[in-house]
Amino acid sequence: MNTLQSLLDPSLLVGALGILDPEQIISRGGYLLIFAIVFAESGLLIGFFLPGDSLLFTAGMFAGGAFASKLPDVQFNIWILLVGIFLAAVIGDQVGYQFGHRVGPAIFRRPNSRLFKHENVEKAQAFFDKHGPKAIVLARFVPIVRTFCPIVAGVGRMDRLTFTRYNVVGGLLWGVGVTLLGYYLGGFDVVRDNFEIAT
Repeated sequence: MNTLQSLLDPSLLVGALGILDPEQIISRGGYLLIFAIVFAESGLLIGFFLPGDSLLFTAGMFAGGAFASKLPDVQFNIWILLVGIFLAAVIGDQVGYQFGHRVGPAIFRRPNSRLFKHENVEKAQAFFDKHGPKAIVLARFVPIVRTFCPIVAGVGRMDRLTFTRYNVVGGLLWGVGVTLLGYYLGGFDVVRDNFEIAT
């Protein structure tokens, strides 16, 4: 591998920044970095590459007592974690929806291009009229889709109250559910003692 290839190697960048490693995020940034990542991944276009699911699960495991010997300085209160993650997820989606609602029409009013076509807005609107509530909830569990779904819902002019209602349901099921799963599994001795072997 030549020097240029080694510099462009994504694993080198990830290792250097620790940006995709949940353990590094947790040990370096604590609650605030977790909440910021959940917010960004839920509604900011730049957040699509962030490790939402694995971060929530790992943070839950830390709160449940796993990794105590590995990182003794990291201690999470499960209630602070759950409330913060839930709020970050819901607010992130609301910001994404608002962005799509405000910016989308301006982008799609321009002359048609390969990517931005007015008919795509009409298709998005028809999709969210028919499948919107299910899509908002289920998108939470699909990386990348989770980031773009609220923006597309805003562009497609999905009813704001309906979006908000299902955003809250999705944020609860995903943010609280995945974190609690990690928390309860982290409380079992067999998981706590052997989880590092599997990772």
